[in-house]
Amino acid sequence: MIMKLDIQQVELYKLSIPLKEPFITSLGRDDYAESVVVKIITARGIVGFGECSPYMPINGESQDTCFVVGQYFAKLFKDKNALDIEERVADMDKLIYGNTSIKSAFDMALYDIAAQHAGVPLYKFLGGENNKTIITDYTVSIGEVEKMVADAIKIKKEGYPAIKVKLGQDGKKDVERIKAIREAIGNEIPLRIDANQGWSVEEAIETLKALGKHNIQHCEEPIVRWNFMKFS
Repeated sequence: MIMKLDIQQVELYKLSIPLKEPFITSLGRDDYAESVVVKIITARGIVGFGECSPYMPINGESQDTCFVVGQYFAKLFKDKNALDIEERVADMDKLIYGNTSIKSAFDMALYDIAAQHAGVPLYKFLGGENNKTIITDYTVSIGEVEKMVADAIKIKKEGYPAIKVKLGQDGKKDVERIKAIREAIGNEIPLRIDANQGWSVEEAIETLKALGKHNIQHCEEPIVRWNFMKFS
């Protein structure tokens, strides 16, 4: 039997953090990191937080759409049981199709509440263990070769264990970009690449074969999603 913990109020906040310098991919330019924060307040004082970072070219949502749809969910959740997560997710799916970014923020907030109610950290509530070290790479925006090389050198000097490089504007130029970066930073640090769906299928195959000798750890989003869906 699921215990009862009524939702008293839901608050939504837009969060726009200016970037130190523009973040440029094959999909466009970003000057801010934009997200929506969800705060669910229960009748017993337990407060859960969730956050989503929508991106229009990838999932079809923006900060504005998430904020508006989130207000529908806020009304929907009033006086409902925060601990019945499966039912709350079903409520959101019944109300509106898609909009998975803002739904994920509400989902996170509900799990935050559930873990607090159970008196355990979220990882333990989910059956996990606190036995991993989390590390991150740092990303080089796509641009002129000289700027990308300079950025990669700076990232390596700052001690990041891996470098991610944005590609996808032109396969042959992308090979030049990676070749120059690899020559500048050496072979000991892993390179990860992300084309952000910028290559055609044929271009992706040709480019990835050409990049094989440059010790690439993995490639993300080489082709547009509808082409991927045709093959999956």
